[in-house]
Amino acid sequence: TVYVTNTGGNSVSVIDGSAHTATATLRIGRGSNGVAVDPGTHTVYVTNTGYDTVSVIDAATHTVTATIPAGKNPDAVAVDPGTHTVYLTNFSDNTVSVIDAATHTVTATIPVGKNPEGMAVDPGTHTVYVTNLDDGTVSVIDAARRTVTATVPAGNRPEQVAVDPGTHTVYVTNSDDNTVSVIESR
Repeated sequence: TVYVTNTGGNSVSVIDGSAHTATATLRIGRGSNGVAVDPGTHTVYVTNTGYDTVSVIDAATHTVTATIPAGKNPDAVAVDPGTHTVYLTNFSDNTVSVIDAATHTVTATIPVGKNPEGMAVDPGTHTVYVTNLDDGTVSVIDAARRTVTATVPAGNRPEQVAVDPGTHTVYVTNSDDNTVSVIESR
């Protein structure tokens, strides 16, 4: 199943990946933007930038089961499937919210660089990577300690980030210089 946020429509489309058809459209908060799925619990998380919240969706019933307050302008969201912890960037607060998926509560707020945009979790090391759009860096967060352990320079305006869980290599797109930064974790 594929989930697509429709920012202008304040909704999420549910797509059957085998049939390539939309099976449902779910109304959620204003400015739906980031989306992530916890594969172990079949729970979907969607950031609502306009409401400063994250919606929790039960994938089996296609219903919103909770709405969690976040920081200002939540953008990206990622899930650590091993710990069932949810992370989201708060673009205007320069923070990352840590959410306990079982209790639907924010358990920590971590300061990062200026205008955090993209986010990825390495499930093997439980490390969170956050691109900081306006200072050209990537914040590296130790999920267990809930602290930034490194700030790595990237290119101009780093936006999206992905982790290869086999090699623990991190890839970052840099929008203003049309490059990809490669970060090797240690």
